[in-house]
Order: sequence, then structure tokens, then C-alpha cells
Amino acid sequence: MAEAILEVRDLHKHYPLTQGILFRKQVGAVKAVDGVDFDLVAGETLGIVGESGCGKSTVAKMLVNLEKPTSGTIRYKGEDLTKLSPRALKAVRRNIQMVFQDPYTSLNPRMTVGDIIGEPYEIHPEVAPKGDRRRKVQDLLDVVGLNPEYINRYPHQFSGGQRQRIGIARGLALQPEVIVADEPVSALDVSVQAQVVNLLDRLQSEFSLSYVFIAHDLSIVRHISDRVGVMYLGRIVEIGTDVQIYDHPTHPYTQALLSAVPVPDPEARAHRERIILTGDVPSPANVPSGCRFRTRCWKARERCELEVPLLAVPAVYRLADTPARHDSACHFAEEKQVVPPEESLAHPDPLADGPAPVEAAREAAEGPPEEPGPDAAPPDEPGPDAAPPEEPGGPKTL
Repeated sequence: MAEAILEVRDLHKHYPLTQGILFRKQVGAVKAVDGVDFDLVAGETLGIVGESGCGKSTVAKMLVNLEKPTSGTIRYKGEDLTKLSPRALKAVRRNIQMVFQDPYTSLNPRMTVGDIIGEPYEIHPEVAPKGDRRRKVQDLLDVVGLNPEYINRYPHQFSGGQRQRIGIARGLALQPEVIVADEPVSALDVSVQAQVVNLLDRLQSEFSLSYVFIAHDLSIVRHISDRVGVMYLGRIVEIGTDVQIYDHPTHPYTQALLSAVPVPDPEARAHRERIILTGDVPSPANVPSGCRFRTRCWKARERCELEVPLLAVPAVYRLADTPARHDSACHFAEEKQVVPPEESLAHPDPLADGPAPVEAAREAAEGPPEEPGPDAAPPDEPGPDAAPPEEPGGPKTL
């Protein structure tokens, strides 16, 4: 496996809950992120999925230092970003950029597109000299599929998909190595989502980018991601390749998420096992003891209440050569196919060799055609008792 460009270890972000007016004291904390671990390899896309409020966006903000972590480490090429001085952090932030969720509020309405995309050059003038900035901004507009002549327009003159392209161009301005995309397509139409996702895919190969891609839509995450991490209540509960997570999930929460995804194939939909979770998501200010998913899990036992499960390969799969051999934070992790694979369904192939469905049904009802006997005449020659063929004018009379 290639060397990790970004390493996150035991990352926490707790927001204090205080009480009192004159003498305020902390009475608790909202544990938005409570022990997250993952690696990002150069050139790959790591997708992060989960319910609203599970801490995905907080993780994204900490990666670009918009939020200070309560504890834990974020290492970029071996350098801990949480311990850098402001001057050193400014140099590193050039290599880690962010594409924000809302294309309407992430752009300043009083600035032109040229000023928005060119603003990073004001902070990092070594990237582009003043006389060269306009040309660079126009080149970036062309890269993301916008007309370079739009450089003097304002954000309100663009559609949602075009605004998101402007946000992507701003993220590319400093030629970063890592881009954190916080739900970049959630506010867009389905057709525009496909355009933005395909754009991100193309830019990754052109500029050798690494992505942390956060989204709610599991199908989009699978399309763009090499590995997927599933978050629940501030922690990653399962992580692996896209095939491991989608086709061989072992954590009950992941299985419940996949069972809720709409299936277009009617036959697969009929064979799908729908998992309905009971209860509500616990408050991050009062997380359950032990496994935090136990209050909604159908596998919960006494051990789940007393012991926190580690994010590791389940013991039953450690020596097995199977796609289920990936990290899962569950005491009773077990592979479960929620949606049957396509190859297990009986779909007749109209292009395959063999009789057509109607002919096959007729043959089954009437039986196979009789074979001709040894004295039978060839099909193209008349038998000895056959009547002579009629002439074109009709039968002759004597």
C-alpha cells in the first residue's frame, strides 16, 4: 500500500456546555467528534458517510484547521498540523484546500468571480505574480468548464452547479495536494450532481489530487471513492474499500444504511431485506456507554453496554481470505448481504444463445419436434405420392 499523505489519529472535538451567568461553569460537553482514526493515501479518494449530526463536517473543518481539535493528531506528510506555529501552518494550508457544501453562501456576493478565485493569490503571492493572476484565473475557469469571459460576473449571475464549479476553481488555485469536499453536491439537482462528480474525477487524474469526499448519497460515494468510512455519533464504525463496504458489510449500522438505499431493479428490490432501526439517534451530549449504536442495534448484548468495541478486523475473519476482512467496530460483526448481487438473480439475456422465451415455452408444452424417419423424403424434394405442382394458369381440364 502507498504511503499515507494524511494520518488522523484519535481525533476529538468537544464543545463545552456551560451554566450560569456571572460565574459560568462547564457542566458537560457535546462530543461532536469522539475518537476518529483514518489514513488518506496519495491519489486516492476516501468517502465518509453517515447520518446528519454524526460529525462528518466537523472532521472536515479540523482537517483544514477551521476548527481546533480538542485532542488528537492530524499529520500531513509526517508533520502534526495541531502543533504548528501560525507561520508554518500558513505554508501547509496551501496544500490542503476545501470545497464547501453550500455554493450559495460560500461565495461573497459582493466580489466578482475573478476576485473570488484570485483571492488565494493575495494570501500566497509566491504562487502567482500580480501581472499573471488574471490569466491564471481564466485558465482555472476553463479547467472547471466555465467560460473565461465570465471573470467579471458576480455569483448571483450563475446557477447552483456553476457556483460549485467556481468553488472548485478556488480550491485548485494554490495547486493543493489534498481537497476536502464537504457534501459538494448535496444542494444540486441530480443531473448537475453527475457533472460535478465527473469534474472532480477528471481533475483528480489531471492534477494528482487526493480527496476526502463527504456526502449523504451512498451511490455517489461509491462512484467516486476508493475507500469508504461509515460514521455514527462521532466515530467511524466501519472502513474499507468500496467493494468491502457495499457488498460485504459487517457492522449492523452499515447494513441498515444500505438497506435504506432505493434499488431500481424490481427483482432485487423484492429479495432485499429491509432493516428498520428503532429509536432515535442519541444526543452527542449524552452518548451511551460501551457501543454507542447499542440503543438501536438488534444484536445488542450485555457486553455492548460494558465494553467499547475497537475499530479492527473481526476475530472471525482475521485468518480468512474474504472481502469481509476489514475494520469494523462491533463485538458481533458478521457479514450480511442486504441486497443480493446481480449475478444471483435470474435475468434472461435476450442476446444469449438459445431459443427465445416464446419458442422455449412452446417447445416445453408440445415437446421436441419429431425426427424424420429413414424413408422420409428430403425436405426440398416431393415424395412419390405427391401431386404434381400446379402451373401458373391453374389446374388443366381435359
